[in-house]
Amino acid sequence: MAITAAITAVQGYVPDYVLTNEELIKMVDTNDEWITTRTGIKERRILKGKDQGASVMAAEAVKKLCEKRKISPEEIDLLLVATVTGDYIFPATSNIVCDKVGAINAWGYDINAACSGFLYTLVTAAQFIQTGRHKKVVVVGVDKMSAIVDYADRSTCIIFGDGAGSVLLEPAEEGVGMIDYLCKVDGSGRKHLYQRGGGSTKPPSSESVDLKEHYIYQEGQHVFKFAVKEMADISVEMMKRNNLGADDVAWLVPHQANKRIIHAVANRMELPESKIMMNIHKYGNTTSGTIPLCLWEYEKQLKKGDNIILSAFGGGFTWGAIYLKWAYNS
Repeated sequence: MAITAAITAVQGYVPDYVLTNEELIKMVDTNDEWITTRTGIKERRILKGKDQGASVMAAEAVKKLCEKRKISPEEIDLLLVATVTGDYIFPATSNIVCDKVGAINAWGYDINAACSGFLYTLVTAAQFIQTGRHKKVVVVGVDKMSAIVDYADRSTCIIFGDGAGSVLLEPAEEGVGMIDYLCKVDGSGRKHLYQRGGGSTKPPSSESVDLKEHYIYQEGQHVFKFAVKEMADISVEMMKRNNLGADDVAWLVPHQANKRIIHAVANRMELPESKIMMNIHKYGNTTSGTIPLCLWEYEKQLKKGDNIILSAFGGGFTWGAIYLKWAYNS
């Protein structure tokens, strides 16, 4: 059989500090019922401390991943990081993580596809396995969203949290691993969800800081409608092109943006809630971290051969779906 890229280990990391809805109420004009009804979120984790960037969480997720799989970081061939909140504009956060974990034989780079970042990066990493050039590829989805959230903006501060998840990809020849993928973009959507300041179009200035242009800007209603349609459409398309019915799918792993979006996608796929991985109530939207954090939390329930659909939508706009067969029993 052809070589496929299979996930052989998964690990997550979330900071200790818990930002509850009750605490947010003291910071912005909202209430627990309003947040819970609209998003499904009860709390989120926040990375505290001076000079604590995304690489701190990513490195912890990779270290524990290696321990779980019983490999040395020196065995890693390639380490890719999905993030929109890298430690610096450059160097890549991947470089920093390699240094922190001792992956001295790896090379790597970052991929920015907003909330679709982990999905896009997993697709990218799989190609290096399928060519036969690499045997151990690590993919990390990590974001410190608290660094770019305005905690005076009720429309965004209730949604986002910090966290990281990592997976190890290795070659498989028994029909497990990544079977199919679809990835799409629509750059005209960038005006509805983006960070206005800080890039080469609008470099940092005292004016951009005063105007709060280094925080997330989102037109919630437009993003919600687009996300529901496109995540649902591409997930159903993935099922159809692989002849999968609702009974054939063991799990849907959706990006944790909003509980209502997640349920809308599952309904289109005709999946019951028992087949949906969901932890948005605990972590909020960790952007690139949501899908691997779900896999980490549900790992013990996964069985070898399970048909799993990953689905995501992000600013830009970006969206996509992956069909994979789980490669091991926990």
